[in-house]
Amino acid sequence: MADLLKKYLFDNRSVKLHALRLNQTWTDAQLHHDYPPAVKRILGELVAAATLLASNLKFDGSLVLQLQGDGPISLIVVECTGDLGVRATVKTRDEYVIPNNGTLRTLINPGGTGRFIVVLDPARKVPGQQAYQGIVPIESDSVAEVLEHYMVASEQLDTRLVLAADDTHAAGLLLQRLPDIGGLQTENIDPEILQATWEHVCHLTATVKPEELLATDTDTMVHRLFWDDTLMVFEPQPVRWYCPCNRERIADMLRMLGAAEIDSVLAERGDVEVLCDFCGKPYHFDAVDCAGLFARHATMPEQDPPTRH
Repeated sequence: MADLLKKYLFDNRSVKLHALRLNQTWTDAQLHHDYPPAVKRILGELVAAATLLASNLKFDGSLVLQLQGDGPISLIVVECTGDLGVRATVKTRDEYVIPNNGTLRTLINPGGTGRFIVVLDPARKVPGQQAYQGIVPIESDSVAEVLEHYMVASEQLDTRLVLAADDTHAAGLLLQRLPDIGGLQTENIDPEILQATWEHVCHLTATVKPEELLATDTDTMVHRLFWDDTLMVFEPQPVRWYCPCNRERIADMLRMLGAAEIDSVLAERGDVEVLCDFCGKPYHFDAVDCAGLFARHATMPEQDPPTRH
């Protein structure tokens, strides 16, 4: 069964709810990796968060969550496209032993130099256009709390996130209070009622435990929390693991390194093996394959011959 992100809107149109529980997507993310439990938990929460936030994109492009730090984890990057294709990568420092109970701050920001970066990257940029980048301080052990602070500070949107991940599932709930403009809300609703709605849904969502979120399918979870509320239900969106790597892309990267560098690796190891940074898929090139990388380019003339008239 496909992983689905499900969207809801509360009856007075003041709060929206997005919910997901990933199984196959999260399994695919770990296919070629053996992450320590603490890394797996943080990465899974980021995968869920990126998917929930990317479902709000109003342009053709992607949302990227990137963490850089001075701890055992040096880099995490999670990217989710507007059509909910997800990929992710983690870089750790070999000199550290990663504890099972490590947190966001102890694993990424023990020295206080860590950065949490949110990037909104349009697929088709006009000349001079740059991707939007926001930097979030890592002042909490919770991925959810860090992103909640970012949404309020950068987007002026009250947001609540509940995130969880284990070996088999990554799951999340996103609540956002919609602005009182744009025609989504009825103008004559008492502001106190709108505030009461927000406090009500936040209170109910705060009761969800991580283990409950992971063990319960999305429909059951939403019904369990909001059985007494009227929700508008929207068409669900499929979520998938997507990494565009292939053998030819890897071959192009090896060509960029140059024949001398590749020959050096062959002399030392006998072959070249490259792992995709995002999906971890291995690509193997033996001596014959490596020779073929440069054979076509070596036979090409350095410049076009003169044209005869």
